[in-house]
Amino acid sequence: MLVTALVRPVVLRALAEDLEGGDLTTEATVPEGARAVGRAIAGGPIVVCGGDVFRTVFHELDPSLHVTVVTEEGALAQRGQVLWEVRGSARSILMGERTALNFVQRMSGIATLARRFVGALPQGSVTRITDTRKTTPGLRMLERYAVRTGGAHNHRDTLGSAVLIKDNHIVAAGGVRAAVTRARARAPHTTRIEIEVETLPMLDEALSAGADIVMLDNFAPDEVAEAVKRAHGKAQVEVSGGITLERVATLARAGVDVVSVGALTHSAPAADIGLDLSNEGAPTT
Repeated sequence: MLVTALVRPVVLRALAEDLEGGDLTTEATVPEGARAVGRAIAGGPIVVCGGDVFRTVFHELDPSLHVTVVTEEGALAQRGQVLWEVRGSARSILMGERTALNFVQRMSGIATLARRFVGALPQGSVTRITDTRKTTPGLRMLERYAVRTGGAHNHRDTLGSAVLIKDNHIVAAGGVRAAVTRARARAPHTTRIEIEVETLPMLDEALSAGADIVMLDNFAPDEVAEAVKRAHGKAQVEVSGGITLERVATLARAGVDVVSVGALTHSAPAADIGLDLSNEGAPTT
């Protein structure tokens, strides 16, 4: 779930970005007392995500607006299906329309792609599909939530939340063994040590140094199978780099524990969602 207190600052920044100079078009063309209902509609099959953010946008803009969830979070919606409704001041709805849609199109797009990757796993597989830190600056919380809504998992959230030794850390530390040893001495006892390896010899060194998780970076299929065999009973195996939907089933059958997919957040296409407005006229007295 999303914590409203954390969502609100993100929404306020987005509204300020769009409304710094007001809304010249809406203020010039729409009568002040006009009322309307806006219906967010799916333009194609999507996994619905972002209802709380949609509501927060309109409530922060105008607390008198009433937002209704029509399609539940995480549901698979079809073309033409109404997702959310917002009712009240036509001016306020128009002013918040683009900001609200930007959020839910992005979030639903990520959730939809995540669902596709999870769906590519063989039935009964215990392999996890996870995201990476390749997120949009300032939107990580929302994008990570969208990944979970799609049925996938999150990798480490921040640099301080886990030890993940990458290629440049290995260079700076003076080698695989030195990096793992120093990380083990410094990290909290509750933290596992993960290290990225690019070759089978690096894998062997990481395993002998006591790494808990090994990330295979751009390994060929036959190398992945051999790495899983060598790591069995010693460390979890994660595969990263160039992951496509077509590779997921093969990696899962090879015994890989985790498949991390940067594309879930950095390359997910925006979901097709539009806001259709119906005029309800001026308020009655």
